[in-house]
Amino acid sequence: MPEGLDRATLIVAGVVLLGAVMSILDTTVVNVAIDHLAVAFHSSLTTIQWVITGYTLALAAVIPVTGWAADRFGTKRIYLWSLVLFTLGSVLSGLAWSDSSLIAFRVLQGIGGGMIMPSVMTIMTKKAGPHRMGRVMGVLGVPMLLAPILGPILGGWLVDSASWRWIFFINLPIGIVAFILALVVLEPDQPQPAHRLDWLGMLLLSPGLAVFIFGLAESSTYGFGSLRSWGPTLAGILLIAAWFIHSWRTPNPLIDLRTFAHTRAGAAAGTFLLFAISVFGSMLLVPLYFQAVRGASALQAGLLMAPGGLGAMLLMPLAGRLTDRHGPTWLPASGLPLVAIGLIPFVFVGPHTSYVVLCSANFVQGLGMGLAMMPNMTAAMQAVPPAAIARTSTAMNIIRQAGASIGTAVLSVILASAITSNLSAIAGSRASGSGSGGLAALQHLPASAHAAIAGPLADAFGSTFVWALVLILVALIPAVGMAVSGWRRPLAAPLSGRPVPQE
Repeated sequence: MPEGLDRATLIVAGVVLLGAVMSILDTTVVNVAIDHLAVAFHSSLTTIQWVITGYTLALAAVIPVTGWAADRFGTKRIYLWSLVLFTLGSVLSGLAWSDSSLIAFRVLQGIGGGMIMPSVMTIMTKKAGPHRMGRVMGVLGVPMLLAPILGPILGGWLVDSASWRWIFFINLPIGIVAFILALVVLEPDQPQPAHRLDWLGMLLLSPGLAVFIFGLAESSTYGFGSLRSWGPTLAGILLIAAWFIHSWRTPNPLIDLRTFAHTRAGAAAGTFLLFAISVFGSMLLVPLYFQAVRGASALQAGLLMAPGGLGAMLLMPLAGRLTDRHGPTWLPASGLPLVAIGLIPFVFVGPHTSYVVLCSANFVQGLGMGLAMMPNMTAAMQAVPPAAIARTSTAMNIIRQAGASIGTAVLSVILASAITSNLSAIAGSRASGSGSGGLAALQHLPASAHAAIAGPLADAFGSTFVWALVLILVALIPAVGMAVSGWRRPLAAPLSGRPVPQE
């Protein structure tokens, strides 16, 4: 029977989670302050949106190089530097005097934030060992799933009770404490000075991811038919495709794709990509529904999503223990059906659907996410040799970031198209707005006008949720394949603690 997490491992987990929570929360905590920032800097919403986009692009650009840097300089050193950059970027963002300065400082913050989560996963995987990786991943998964829920709540509270600047200043004391504790608690690891950087791979993958995600972000505003969207998206796809070819052929790539092709990590990666697109995309849709159709504030919408976070928190520790005892390969195939069941009421959502039904469905969805998400990542990490852990961690974080960006962009464009189609005959030009800006305008319509469009607007959300449900059902295909493969050839690591051989 696998042993539980000892006191030393729990202390390390508590220390590194400080950094993980900071970096992931900052992907969502700023969202509710965008209107305030536009007013404060006399800036357009199109310009001020770069406060979010710049941070996301910096995250995407720096994640690919983190695995190499951790091997080359030591994971502890990279983690400490990432905390310094993130905290410095946070303080400078809080002191920003213009929209341009704020965007620049958010990029600096994103560079630090992008290195934090891959470093945290590598530190904890090496500390706990392969036989306790499930419990470790259960702990690390909490900030990933809670950030989209807690971010708007925390951001709304800080903006309402203090100032938008405190969204960034709050990271200063946390960052200082996290740095001091990491400096004292984390054990130094042995760097590999002879490890060379795959420069061509970095020059292909980092810009490719950044340009690809930029194109997707632009599609939320201009639609996929605009050159501003499909041009960068296509350029990013071509760069990423070139990186795939280069990575497959070079002997020491930035991320070794052959590891994924020759182990169960490939099925885990495919499942995780589809899961991230569906789940993180639906995390955009649910609060927008509560705001645009039901008239809730950003804070109220965040609170209505809390049952999903509670469900994930309840099952993540159990999923970790089950992973360590029986292996991770069957858990994603068990959790994804719960996610699908939780999405079904939203497919049939109306303007007066019971909050009890929706919150219960969100809770069931959270249970499924808690059961599926981190065991899926554990399956990938356990399927590779120990020397590949840092780069596999990097790859899975790239998939998470790319999946979240794809899901947000694609589902927001589908939603905007459905709104235009459903409301054009009723609301005329008011319904033609796309993205969150158009929904904000609809939310502030007079009560009588809003009541007239609430039904078609809810139908637009329901038809968009269909796509999220389909993606989860498709994700079941590689998940079931991974479960069958695990049943036929169980991994050695969960039970014995021995290094997992390549398959």
